[in-house]
Amino acid sequence: MRKRSYICDFLTATVLFVGVCISANAVQHQTVNINSDWLYLEQNAANLEELAAAGDKGWQSIHLPHTWNAVDTLDAAPGYRRSASWYSKALSPEQINKNGKTILYFEGANYETQVFVNNTFVGEHIGGYIGFRFDISEFLVPSGNNTLLVRVSNRFNPNLIPSQKSDFFLFGGITRDVWLEHVPQTYIKRIVAKTPVVNAQSAETLAEFEIHAHENSAAQLRVEVKDPDGQTVLTELADIRLEKGTNKTAVELPSLAEPSLWSPDTPALYTLHLSLNKNNETVHRDSEVFGYRWFEMRPHEGFFLNGERLLIRGTHRHEEHAGVGAAVSNEQHYKDMQMIKDMGANFVRLGHYPQDPEVYRAANELGLLIWDELPWCRGGKGGEEWERNTEHSLNAMIKQNINHPSIIFWSLGNEIYWEEDFVGGGDESVINPYLKKLNDMTKALDPYRLTTIRKYYPGWDIVDAFSPSIWAGWYGGSYDQYEEALTKAMAQYPAFLHMEYGGSSHVGRHTETPVTPSGLMGAQVSVEEAVNQAVVRSVAKDTDWNESYIVDLFDWHLNVSENLEGFAGNAQWAFKDFGTPLRPENPLPYMNQKGLVDREGNKKDAYYVFASYWSKTPFCWIESDTWTHRNGPKEGRDVTVYCNTEEAELFLNDKSLGKKAKQAGVVPAGGLVWQVPFKEGENALKVVGFNNNKEIANDTRNVTYLVGKHGKYDHIKLIASPLGDDRYLIEAEARDKNGNRVLNYQERVHFYNIGDEGTLLENYGTPHKSSTIEMGSGYAAIEFVAGDKPSTVEFRTQNVKGVYVDIPAAKVGSEQGGAGK
Repeated sequence: MRKRSYICDFLTATVLFVGVCISANAVQHQTVNINSDWLYLEQNAANLEELAAAGDKGWQSIHLPHTWNAVDTLDAAPGYRRSASWYSKALSPEQINKNGKTILYFEGANYETQVFVNNTFVGEHIGGYIGFRFDISEFLVPSGNNTLLVRVSNRFNPNLIPSQKSDFFLFGGITRDVWLEHVPQTYIKRIVAKTPVVNAQSAETLAEFEIHAHENSAAQLRVEVKDPDGQTVLTELADIRLEKGTNKTAVELPSLAEPSLWSPDTPALYTLHLSLNKNNETVHRDSEVFGYRWFEMRPHEGFFLNGERLLIRGTHRHEEHAGVGAAVSNEQHYKDMQMIKDMGANFVRLGHYPQDPEVYRAANELGLLIWDELPWCRGGKGGEEWERNTEHSLNAMIKQNINHPSIIFWSLGNEIYWEEDFVGGGDESVINPYLKKLNDMTKALDPYRLTTIRKYYPGWDIVDAFSPSIWAGWYGGSYDQYEEALTKAMAQYPAFLHMEYGGSSHVGRHTETPVTPSGLMGAQVSVEEAVNQAVVRSVAKDTDWNESYIVDLFDWHLNVSENLEGFAGNAQWAFKDFGTPLRPENPLPYMNQKGLVDREGNKKDAYYVFASYWSKTPFCWIESDTWTHRNGPKEGRDVTVYCNTEEAELFLNDKSLGKKAKQAGVVPAGGLVWQVPFKEGENALKVVGFNNNKEIANDTRNVTYLVGKHGKYDHIKLIASPLGDDRYLIEAEARDKNGNRVLNYQERVHFYNIGDEGTLLENYGTPHKSSTIEMGSGYAAIEFVAGDKPSTVEFRTQNVKGVYVDIPAAKVGSEQGGAGK
């Protein structure tokens, strides 16, 4: 992974010094990261006068990215902070461009931002998720210290998209990187690399530029295209006349023979370089990465990339992470995308808003197709102010991201008619004309990509491709209806993709008898999500969200989609668990638990199902990491193994249970299921995967087995196990009177730190860092950091009045235990 704390681009040799790029001569373009050493004040002062009246108290030292909603979205208090805060940053003289302009660039701030330099208002930006710039040169003192003040608000504002009724948190703050860009007085503002015609034999390149001129003058442009190996393959020179202000121009380059095509398997990246010259001297230089590829949705035939049918194998991503909310680091952004790629996916829908620039860089480099989405999520259509903000967001999204070869689809929204914020705003007579306007705007800005929308049926034919809502086996129907539902949709919608399917899974919750493919008895028959889920019976509402069921559901869905002729593909919802204000009663409160990994990025059972179909890296995995205790007859239980190898052999306590060949089209797991005669007590499982009779993968698992059934709940066993670095895992186990784990104990439980010492790691929204959580198969746990003195952790439920475990002071490690009725 590339770590980006600065970006430099010079014509001449450069020297790197303390994260700042210094040119060997005066011609330079510096882009300096200023994430460090900010001050933050959590106070809703409306203006500078109110801020001054508040005084100097309360300011905290922070680094960006930052959100004030990192933990309050998931704490025990209802709601989360929807207000304004202030940020302050001191700029030293060394950070100021004395010979040119200083541009302040925010990659994103949510959702209303005002910027001040030296107590003078510079400008404001309305809307979240999109970058914005201010030229602050005239507000700076070149030889002295300067101060930035930034006010950011995520207040309730129905005139901003997404709607407040969306199924995710609207995090406030400066949630992405901030930069200073140092450019000359006359400089290149924007570069667009368009590829109007591409095929295997040749490619056309149209380079479009915006140049800010300090004065009227003649200039020359040198345009170069470098291939993935850094070799110059195209060059063009052009004389232009610059007028003071912003100038737009375009240069058509010669045709490129036999281009290296960008694709998920070969993400070939070219670079477009532009040099701006005046009087035979270089004034400024900049570059943009792009790629050559062509694509189409062929009616009723699927998706084609570079002339070949490509089955879209995808997932979705929200921009958040445990402990930091939306203030995600570049390293974590890239890691998420790398995990998606490692799973074998080739597509990511960014739901439901444009995401951090690092996400697109990762997609370009790793080879992941992107569905980029305007954050029109629910709420219907508003009035003039709403329209103005929405159109600004659309323009900004496309202009900012247009060069990324990974982007294939511009989505104009999701569930846009649901939960209207304005009376009549969800009516199709209101929405359709406006949706057409947005589609026309998109085509004018970028005629080469496809437009899409999800779950707005009256406007399916306005855009290029459409996804209805199909949740077979979750919000309705059964998962054995999935093929029928896809076939029906493929016939109805010529350019059909399926966005969003799957279901929730609570880590550690398992069952020997999950709901079958034919579904839940008495459930809603339709596989489409009902408008009012409260009035229908469904797996989503009327089961316990065990991992055993969701593994089977995904296995079935994947087997269908991998083998359905003419199907363009689908994307599972969603890759990572994420927070939502709409789900306070979930097993993990306020968490949407449909992820393939938890909110911290730890793999859940379902991840391995997808990898068994898609991943190219050999692996085998025994279901499941958290299925450590099982009950059953003396003949044992079925054990399922997910592999992407040709064959697998399972061993129980070092004895082979036989080798099996993986069978295409067979569920579950391609037939890799063994009847395992567990013995009473501890058992060791091992699987070995083979290709061409050569061992290339393996996995092991320990299982505690009880012949027969456990008894009724009798007590909670609470244990503190040291993890190192003064951290402990507090484990709670529901047991019967004989000490067996009670696997059907699934109560909502609460952990408390009842002393002044130490810290419970809570409000992360993960299985081991949440103080309120439902038990999974009789088990729950939380992490604790010891303090300077001994401390005590308490466990409670509605019916268990208190169980306690003592934690030693920091630097003292021991195992403690407690039990109680």
